[in-house]
Amino acid sequence: MGSWIHLMARVKAEVCSRGRGSMAYSAKIGPSILSSDLSQLGRECERMMECGADYLHLDVMDGHFVPNITFGHPMVECLRQSIGPDPFFDMHMMVSRPEQWVKPMEAAGANQYTFHLEATTNPGNLIKEIRESGMKVGLAIKPGTTVEELAPWAGQIDMALVMTVEPGFGGQKFMEDMMPKVSWLRSQFPSLDIEVDGGVGPDSIHRCAEAGANMIVSGSAVVSSDDPRSVIALLKNVVIDAIQKRSLDR
Repeated sequence: MGSWIHLMARVKAEVCSRGRGSMAYSAKIGPSILSSDLSQLGRECERMMECGADYLHLDVMDGHFVPNITFGHPMVECLRQSIGPDPFFDMHMMVSRPEQWVKPMEAAGANQYTFHLEATTNPGNLIKEIRESGMKVGLAIKPGTTVEELAPWAGQIDMALVMTVEPGFGGQKFMEDMMPKVSWLRSQFPSLDIEVDGGVGPDSIHRCAEAGANMIVSGSAVVSSDDPRSVIALLKNVVIDAIQKRSLDR
């Protein structure tokens, strides 16, 4: 009975946070599919959703903005056709010309287009183009970019992504010194979805949640686990608890 009451309290806190104009966000866990067995990508995506993932984080790298190459919109289209319309595709566009791929990604079935502030000279136009395409807008910053540079656009986007590693490769160590960026964004934009990406897992989730992140990208910690369902549940519970505490503290 006690555990059931605790669970209901956490769910109530999350529902209440969504219902208040100043805290309209919820806990979401998005496995990074780049950590999957790429020869079985469709099945791996289905496995993550079956294990409780709230969305799928798809890393697109062009070999220019970052020194690595992954996949583009043809792969996204194939995945969408394979696994159906329901999974939410969060496209992390680590590309040097993000304007070029908005329409192809929308046509391929992407739900959110997250581009890097460092990759464009006209964020306002790009935000408008993404919005008009019907996708949600995400804006990412690398570790070396100050959060104040993102701030002018925060009122126009759906999600801010604070990178907690240098973008381009998986398996890097979580950069705890990025957490003040998350805390500042949460204090200044209380209802904004704030995502963290890079080295996030059971060892670092408490710091992310306490800082105010609510969208958690996790790669190998989830995908390579013997029990992804339990890892996803752990990550989500920590974030829900932090949302509850923040709601009660207000």
